[in-house]
Amino acid sequence: MATGLHSVSVPNFRQHVTEHSRLSDRTSRRLTRTYQLYSRTSARHVQVLSNKRVVANGEDGDVHAKLIVETDTFGSRIRIRGAKTGFYICMNKKGKLIGRRKGHGKDCIFTEIVLENNYTALQNAKYKGWYMAFTRKGRPRKATRTQQHQREAHFMKRFPRGHLLSEHKPFDIVPYQLNKRTKHSHRSGVN
Repeated sequence: MATGLHSVSVPNFRQHVTEHSRLSDRTSRRLTRTYQLYSRTSARHVQVLSNKRVVANGEDGDVHAKLIVETDTFGSRIRIRGAKTGFYICMNKKGKLIGRRKGHGKDCIFTEIVLENNYTALQNAKYKGWYMAFTRKGRPRKATRTQQHQREAHFMKRFPRGHLLSEHKPFDIVPYQLNKRTKHSHRSGVN
């Protein structure tokens, strides 16, 4: 029989992440990244055009292929916006990719899934099992006919041509003032 000291419940972090990933995080600061999405099938980059069309025909460094990716929650949910046009990539109820001025709805949120082959699949948050996908000619594939393992739904993140890597620092180290307590713990090796 376990006593009160020995019966410690282990937190279930997977459940915590799942529960908190369901809702958009409106309080935390969003992390934004600028990169291109390289389509495995079309061998081109995803573009958000000024007529609200989303295609995968962009050359490396094309202005319409430069995408701004914003985090929505800490559970790999993102919003993708064309840097030139400002339109968000969204999915309508028929499974068609479209560009929208405002990307507040769940239909404009995608979950990043990193696959075993190091490609990324982008599943829509509103329509589970529907993935962003493109044909060989760079046309959007209807999401109702997509699956995670299909080549059409595989993407690779790439920095735009001429983009400075120094703009993408993973963390900023913030210097802090040492006080008596931190000096003592620093000397004793306690973190």
